[in-house]
Amino acid sequence: MEVAVIKLGVGNTASVLFALERLGARGVLTDDPTRVADAERVILPGVGAAAFASRVLRERGLDVVLKNFSRPLLGVCLGQQLLFERSEEGNAACLDLLPGVVTALPNSIESPSPHMGWARFRLCREHALLEGIGESDYAYFVHSYACPIGEETAATAEYGRAFAAVTARGNVMGCQFHPERSGSVGARILANFLALPC
Repeated sequence: MEVAVIKLGVGNTASVLFALERLGARGVLTDDPTRVADAERVILPGVGAAAFASRVLRERGLDVVLKNFSRPLLGVCLGQQLLFERSEEGNAACLDLLPGVVTALPNSIESPSPHMGWARFRLCREHALLEGIGESDYAYFVHSYACPIGEETAATAEYGRAFAAVTARGNVMGCQFHPERSGSVGARILANFLALPC
């Protein structure tokens, strides 16, 4: 199985590619719109600024491809944030595949931003992406901004406030955390993604 991993010039794409390889899938790092459009499934990773990443997607014509993509699409970390309408970070216009605005996490002595570390899931509803995942499971997060909780939220986590940790609507899914750095829990979520029908 070939998975197109979007090349944005930011993010820990090597870890994503290794994680896919361990699961028996072939990840291809690409920013070629034709190759992405033809892929069996797509992962949109990212670490960094929403405005920069959104501009790269538009300049390379990938925004149109992703908006029209009908097979499984998974946004990871910044990639999940890019699935929403816009982000307060740089007032970035995002892909508008999910409703809502990405906002900054609160910064306090108790919960300094960015959020870097492990947090536990609270499951909101059943979804194939979360098969085998329970409320005692943890994932690894690195982020300063977070996605709103809404109908598309499949699981939440908390750091200063509650936020959408896993989102899903139709073929579009996202993880605020890094599954490639979240041990067996992250591996299970990626395996679930790879098992989704196209």
